[in-house]
Amino acid sequence: MSKTLLITGASSGIGAETARQAAKAGWNVALMARSADKLEALAEEIGDRALALRGDVTDYDEVERAVTKTVETFGGLNAAFANAGRGGKPGGAEKGDVDDWKGMIDLNVMGLLNTVRAALPELHKTTGHMILTGSAAGRVHLSGSVYGATKWFVHGFAGNLAEEMKEWGGRCTVVAPGMVDTPFFDEAKPDKLKPEDVAAAVMHALEADPRCAVREVFLMPTG
Repeated sequence: MSKTLLITGASSGIGAETARQAAKAGWNVALMARSADKLEALAEEIGDRALALRGDVTDYDEVERAVTKTVETFGGLNAAFANAGRGGKPGGAEKGDVDDWKGMIDLNVMGLLNTVRAALPELHKTTGHMILTGSAAGRVHLSGSVYGATKWFVHGFAGNLAEEMKEWGGRCTVVAPGMVDTPFFDEAKPDKLKPEDVAAAVMHALEADPRCAVREVFLMPTG
């Protein structure tokens, strides 16, 4: 029986490329994001293995509905990839935009927690796997970076979640890339990592032997 992966932030970049690689490897993929048009186009590209689920991860009820629809469609949930997130406006701590902070923290922290909370009951049933998108910014100190602090949260929480999930045989992985050439940035970054690199790291963790819990994958561009 095919396994099923739910991906948030699936309409472009890392999420979309992970969906392509997972489907190629035989996984069903449930695609959640706010951009309905992009989701539908990606689902059509992938074919019968894909399910488009328009929704906002900052709304817990919408995430829960996405999980329910995924299970109804594919018969279960084996893994979830809490990938949705965004950066912040410049300004550091002294000149930062408070409203922008609130929106970013709601997505990067609460959106991730919503995804974990909604997915865990189904992952528990399948001895499943939770993947979280961290960042190199969650491993080093960047001057005044509130975005970086949200990724420090992700890294800390990933370790805590891994300890909780191992009580029933589940696995949790944080994938932490350096700069990736995605729509996250306004300008192209051709000499940096590609979404394919991060997606490959996700697949490495997902397809590791069940005896092996890949707790973290840290990727940096060679340039």
